[in-house]
Amino acid sequence: MPGMTAGADPLARLRQATARRTAAGLRRTLRPRPPRPGLVDLASNDYLGLAGDPRLVEAAVAAARAWGTGATGSRLVTGTTELHAELDGRLAAFCGSAAGLVFSSGFLANLGAIAALAGPGTLVVSDQVNHASIVDACRLSRARVVIVPHRDTAAVEEALRGRDEDHALVVTDAVFSVDGDVAPLRDLHRTARAHGALLVVDEAHALGVVGEDGRGAVHAAGLAGEPDVVLTLTLSKSLASQGGAVLGAPEVIETLVDTGRAFIFDTGLNPPALGAVLAALDVLESEPELPGRARERALRMAEIAAGSGLETAAPAAAVVPVFLGEPHAALRAAEICADHGFRVGCFRPPSVPKGRACLRLTARATVGESDLTALGTALTEVSRSTGRSLHE
Repeated sequence: MPGMTAGADPLARLRQATARRTAAGLRRTLRPRPPRPGLVDLASNDYLGLAGDPRLVEAAVAAARAWGTGATGSRLVTGTTELHAELDGRLAAFCGSAAGLVFSSGFLANLGAIAALAGPGTLVVSDQVNHASIVDACRLSRARVVIVPHRDTAAVEEALRGRDEDHALVVTDAVFSVDGDVAPLRDLHRTARAHGALLVVDEAHALGVVGEDGRGAVHAAGLAGEPDVVLTLTLSKSLASQGGAVLGAPEVIETLVDTGRAFIFDTGLNPPALGAVLAALDVLESEPELPGRARERALRMAEIAAGSGLETAAPAAAVVPVFLGEPHAALRAAEICADHGFRVGCFRPPSVPKGRACLRLTARATVGESDLTALGTALTEVSRSTGRSLHE
C-alpha cells in the first residue's frame, strides 16, 4: 500500500484476534430482527411486555408531534423540555427518592453518577460482577477502586475500614444482570453508613419487577429516600423505551448538573422516548400486578430448567441463567432453542467468567402457558445434546 512501511499491516492483528475469537466460540454477530419476530422472545429486557404496547406507542407519537424527534441540545442549553422535567419528578416520586435527573442512557447514568461523586481522594468499592457500565465508570472516575467478591459485605466493610481516603462510595447492581440474584442492600447500606460512604445502586434489572408495584430493590429493602443512597436506572428494560436516570438527594442531583460530564456534554433524551416512559409509568401504576406476573414467570422458567437437569439459579427478578460451561455448548443450546421457536440470550466470556458460559432467559409478564410447555421441551433437548444434565 502506498506510504505504508513494508510488512506493517495495522489491521493484521485485528484479523488474527478475530480468528482466535471465532475458534474459541467468542465471535459476536448482529442479527437484525423484523418488526414482528417469529421467535418467542426470551432474550430481551422487555420484562413487562410493554415495548409494543399501543399506549406507549401513541404516547411516543404524541410527544414527537408536540416536541419533534430530538431534544436539540444538551440539557443545560436547549435539551430540557417540559417532558424532561416531568419525568425527572415522576421517576423520583415512583421510587421514593427526593430528586431525579434523566440521562440519554443507563450506561451514561452510571458513568455520570460514579465519576461525579467519586474522583481523586475517594475510594470506590465495587462488586466483582457489577455491570460493565459500572466497571467503566470506576475506571474513569480517577478514584482508587477496590473490587470485592460477589455479595461479600464483610469484604466491603474491610475495604472501608482500611481506607485512607476522606470519601467513599459503595457501588452495586441491585439485581445482577446474568446470575439474576439480588444484592444484600440492607447490609450494604448499614456498612456504608457506618463508614460515612454513599451507597450507589444500579436498579436496571429491578425497576418494574422487584418490590411493591415494581418500585425497585431499594424500595423493597426499605431504603427509599435515604439521603446516603443514590439510585441509577435504565428506562430501556421494564419501561420499554430508552434512556437512564439518577435519583437521590438534592445535593446529589445538583452535583451532577454542575459537574457531571456525561450529563453536561451529552444531548438530552429525545422526546418520543420520554413520552413512552411516562406512559409506561402510567401503566405500572394502573396495573400493579404486572411485576408479580413477571417474577412468577421467571420462577416457572427456573423450575423448568432445573427439571430438565440443567444448572440454574433461583431468580430474584426476571433473569434466569442456564449454565452450560463452555462457549460452544452455549452456542449449541441457543441454536436448539431457536429450532424450538425461542430467542434466548447466549452469554460467553468476557460477559461472564471463563467456564460459566450460559443461556440467559428473561421472563416477561406476557409469556403464556403454551410457551412454558414448549420451553420445557427445548431445554430437555439442550440437556441431552450438551451433556450438562444434573440428573446423570
